[in-house]
Amino acid sequence: MNDAPPRILVVEDEPDIAAVVIDYLRHSGFEAEHVADGTTALQRLSGPTPPDLTLLDIMLPGMDGLDVLRQARRHTDRPVILVTARVEEVDRLIGLELGADDYICKPFSPREVVARVRTVLRRTAAGDASAAAAQDPLLVLDEAFWQVMLRGTPVALTPREFRLLQALASQRGRIFSRAQLLDMAYDDTLDVNERAIDSHIKNLRRKLRAADGSDHEWIRSVYGVGFSFEPPAD
Repeated sequence: MNDAPPRILVVEDEPDIAAVVIDYLRHSGFEAEHVADGTTALQRLSGPTPPDLTLLDIMLPGMDGLDVLRQARRHTDRPVILVTARVEEVDRLIGLELGADDYICKPFSPREVVARVRTVLRRTAAGDASAAAAQDPLLVLDEAFWQVMLRGTPVALTPREFRLLQALASQRGRIFSRAQLLDMAYDDTLDVNERAIDSHIKNLRRKLRAADGSDHEWIRSVYGVGFSFEPPAD
């Protein structure tokens, strides 16, 4: 079981900007590391343990961000958010064509950066969950239409319930803490209590049992830790 927070690499050559972004990320529950040039960034992205997400400034000394992204995509498909003061359309299109997952323009709010990081990580997890579901007809999640099928029976979920189920089903048997699930269900968790997750989990359990027509507990509680998705053995 891996309960470590997502690791974010901040590639930024302006120390003041980097310090603020790092501070906000760490206070939001992420691990954050800073490098100031493209060569070092490429070494991190191409290494054996690339970060879970990279905030990559385009304007860097030496190798610029677009060159870093172009070469990094040969080694990793982990998400990358480009950060730049150059707002021309051609820059945005080039970045996305090279494999960027999102694009943030300077000046920006650090809270916006944190929200975009959460959104991209959640979208990545949802894609992994959808790929797993495509190979397992037991539970099918269609993010395009916010639809869920359990053993061929539709399950009507709210958007937050859908996001929680995506996260839980993406790694079946893994125990997610309330804080981790809260990050996946809400874009901004500053004013939301972790106990809100309990209410969503209660509703998810009820709806899954009704669709399945059994008493199986699809979402298991682990006292003092969190919740895991536990499909039946059959």
